[in-house]
Amino acid sequence: MQRATAEIVLLAPLAGLLGTQIVLRRLAFFTHSVGTAAFPGLVVAGPWGIPPMLAAFVVGGGFAIVLERAGRGTAPARDAATALLLVAALALGIVLASDVFATGAGVDRLLFGSLLAIGDTELAVTAAVLAVSMLAAALFRRHWISSGFDDLGTGEPGLRTRAADLALLALVAMAAIAAIDAVGALLVSAILVVPAATARLFARSVAGLELGTMALALAQGLAGLVLAFELDAPPGAVIAVLGAAVFAVALLGREAAGRHSQARTVSS
Repeated sequence: MQRATAEIVLLAPLAGLLGTQIVLRRLAFFTHSVGTAAFPGLVVAGPWGIPPMLAAFVVGGGFAIVLERAGRGTAPARDAATALLLVAALALGIVLASDVFATGAGVDRLLFGSLLAIGDTELAVTAAVLAVSMLAAALFRRHWISSGFDDLGTGEPGLRTRAADLALLALVAMAAIAAIDAVGALLVSAILVVPAATARLFARSVAGLELGTMALALAQGLAGLVLAFELDAPPGAVIAVLGAAVFAVALLGREAAGRHSQARTVSS
């Protein structure tokens, strides 16, 4: 429980920093697909004697590179490339786990996480990803924000902007892989996307969105961990369900408040 809590404390600012950019840049599908793509690497890691995190970084990072190149162009082309590679990676992982390798970790643990089995290595990896992300944000945050609001692609061109975009994609891939041990290959969005999407419903600035996402990710992560302990349920799945419920309530609440405000305006 102590290590699980420490992992959530490390993932929360990572969610605030990168989750904001994921939502603004519409990278939710990319984030989910990179986490899922690491699944085949995790399956073969044990039988081949490779550290699981290293295998996940190699496979997930390679997937992110292929996806970035294959997805250049229009948004439909990017979505099609992401969906195709996502399905292929997931199918390959399932085939390897069921017919080729007898993975000791268990498919369910790889897909849905093992937050209560977090060790010192996983904590060190998450801390390193957070440190690198903070350094990159100090260099590129202004470019990330300007590109996030530049739907027409008319933002400032140049090598630095291109480097900022590539750095963001690399960091998102690293964060997704670092979150796998906590919530699994299929649920990385529960940490990196859902809190940011919820906070965006009410945030009035990028800084507010970052702080709101970090606070929400921390609160949902710790609450989900406690609920999972009390219910004897998988923590990753509980955190995902809790995040989805909070998002639904927040969305309905904002819509109700908007209708009430409109009704008062009309009546006055």
